Amino acid sequence: MSIPTDLKYTKSHEWVKPEADGNVSVGITDHAQELLGDMVFVELPQVGDTFAQKQECAVAESVKAAADVYSPVSGEVIEVNSALVDNPENINQDAFGSWLFKLKPSNPAEIDELLDADGYQALLDSEEH
Repeated sequence: MSIPTDLKYTKSHEWVKPEADGNVSVGITDHAQELLGDMVFVELPQVGDTFAQKQECAVAESVKAAADVYSPVSGEVIEVNSALVDNPENINQDAFGSWLFKLKPSNPAEIDELLDADGYQALLDSEEH
């Protein structure tokens, strides 16, 4: 499994892509979708919702389990990927290309606190043992 180096990661397996406009795209990692299996449903937040860092904000449901998705940074939801509602399997096909929602961070410094690709790989390695 390759871990994109241009993204940031959380210990709860979300990825964060800082965008040029200062906002961030958020999704779940390839590792998370592998653990979950075939995705059957995604519950997304509403545009305008605000979340604190690490607050539950979405649900990814597979044939095996439902998993909460946590906001990697504090902020306001400015866009959701509504295509995933009808096609949640897109996450299985391209986890790093299938963002769930976009946030306008209220505290951009929180992005710097997230794991980089090497830190996320170390987390995965520690979970396997």
